[in-house]
Amino acid sequence: MLREIVKYPDPVLERPSEPVTEFNEELRTLVDDMFESMYEAKGIGLAAPQIGVAKRITVIDLSFQKDPEDKIVLINPVIIFREGKQYEEEGCLSLPDIREKVSRAAKVTVKAQDADGEWFEMDGEELLARAFQHEIDHLDGVLFFRRVSALKRDLILRRIRKLQKAGDW
Repeated sequence: MLREIVKYPDPVLERPSEPVTEFNEELRTLVDDMFESMYEAKGIGLAAPQIGVAKRITVIDLSFQKDPEDKIVLINPVIIFREGKQYEEEGCLSLPDIREKVSRAAKVTVKAQDADGEWFEMDGEELLARAFQHEIDHLDGVLFFRRVSALKRDLILRRIRKLQKAGDW
C-alpha cells in the first residue's frame, strides 16, 4: 500500500524515533509499504518517520528495483564504525527539489535487525555509506539540511517558506 511521504516541517521528521520491539506480520507489511512508497517517489532510501511512523525502520535500494538482492531493511540501526570523508550532494523525499552537498563518512558499518528481529552487521562505502547515514539521521530526527553551513541552511529554510507561501509546498 502506498503511504504518503510527509514533508518538512512535519514534527515527526524532527523527533527521535522509537525502537521496534515487535517483529510480526504488521512490521513486514509496513516494510513492504515503505519499499512501494519509496519506489513510487523515485527514491533510493526511506525512513519510517517520512511516512509519519515514528519507528526506527529504514529501507534502502540503490539499484532502484533492478536487483531484489539489493533491498536492505534496517531496523533499530546504529552506526558502529566510521572512516574517511566524502562531500556529495544529497536530496530527500521529505524536502522535494532541495539538494545540497553534505559531508559524511566515506565508509561505515551499521548494526541492525532484520524484519525477523535477527541482528546483523553491514558495511557500506560511498553512496551506500551516505544512504545509511542519511536514513539513520532521519531516525534520530535530523534532516540533511541540519548538516550544512548556517548560511546554506538559512537559504533552504527561506526557500521552503517562500514555496509554502505560494502554496507549492
